[in-house]
Amino acid sequence: MPTTKEPESQDFILRHPILIALALSLGTAVALGVARFSYALLLAPMRADLGWPYLIAGGMNTGNALGYLLGALVTPLLMRRYRAHRVLVAGAFGTALLTFVPGFVTDTATQLALRVATGITSAFIFVSGGLLVSRLAALHAQRAGLLLGLYYGGTGIGIAVASLLVPPVMQAAAAHGAPHPWQWAWLLLGALALVASVFMALPVRHIPSPPAQASARGGFRARSLMFGLLGYLFFGLGYIGYMTFVIALLKEQGMPPERITLFFALLGVATFASSRIWARMLDRFRGGQSLAILNSLLCVATLLPAFTAEPAAVFASGILFGACFLSAVASTTAMVRHNLPQADWPAGISAFTIIFAAGQIVGPTIVGWIADGAGGLQRGLVFSALTLLAGAALAWRQRALPSPA
Repeated sequence: MPTTKEPESQDFILRHPILIALALSLGTAVALGVARFSYALLLAPMRADLGWPYLIAGGMNTGNALGYLLGALVTPLLMRRYRAHRVLVAGAFGTALLTFVPGFVTDTATQLALRVATGITSAFIFVSGGLLVSRLAALHAQRAGLLLGLYYGGTGIGIAVASLLVPPVMQAAAAHGAPHPWQWAWLLLGALALVASVFMALPVRHIPSPPAQASARGGFRARSLMFGLLGYLFFGLGYIGYMTFVIALLKEQGMPPERITLFFALLGVATFASSRIWARMLDRFRGGQSLAILNSLLCVATLLPAFTAEPAAVFASGILFGACFLSAVASTTAMVRHNLPQADWPAGISAFTIIFAAGQIVGPTIVGWIADGAGGLQRGLVFSALTLLAGAALAWRQRALPSPA
């Protein structure tokens, strides 16, 4: 017999879809904005303090992506036993707690192990959250693109807040004589992730989530979206080089710290704003066109700092990159929604997440290896840009499937 909670939840979903999407977006703020991309702010000081070459520094995000791949493989199994919102909340709190720990250790192997573990819990957030926002979008089809964009754009909240708070915290740590000021930054990031997890936990439980999600074994066949998947693989391979190393490059080029803070904050704001910019495109295109367009723009954004240190060009690069990169992720969720029956959404989202993670595993290590040689980080970003261009060409070949039943 239905409880009074069920109609109340349904009414809340129908009345407040934007509020729920914003609550969900705190999940991506934790998984990506805080736990992954804020590492760009710490790469240079950690590298200088711990004596890492770029290969090791990039390898930290490779470890994070490896954990993300493992988590993406495990999440569908978890969602067959537990409701998606429980997996989401557990992943968020797990990520928050793991983000504290690097503030207490300096050993390179331990730091790498923590990056792997954080990647696993981040995938729990990303896959389950992607499924929940897809269900929310299905209830509000006329606003689906906006709701998807808000969810993925939440990453920008984490990036913007971290970019504004990490530098002063590190300065305060140095002023207090802390031997490793970057450790204070990790403690700050852990606190931010914990607060975001608390505010996310209550609203997301209103989204319908069947208790036994055996439907995750639907009839999805990866071959049907092969070019979309390949385009996304190259996106993962290419974009992560920029997000890992661009701050280190700007420091090498002599950009003042306050400008770097502004650059990363604007990138984060543009990421969140992208939910509005591309909403109609995500609703309109059913094939790989959205991913192809966004990959092409990301290629341009990645090339700019590789060829010039002119502040106007660098800031244009950050704003353009921020306005596109998480919308590329949203475009694949939209592709799943447009082309697969709802029973196959978990399997489809998981497939895209796995292929995304595979690209991210390789990307930072290759760019770091290139950066340690002649040409430095600029040549590494050229490699990333060419990879994004290849991803655009592949995604463009993805055609819409017959309307799902």
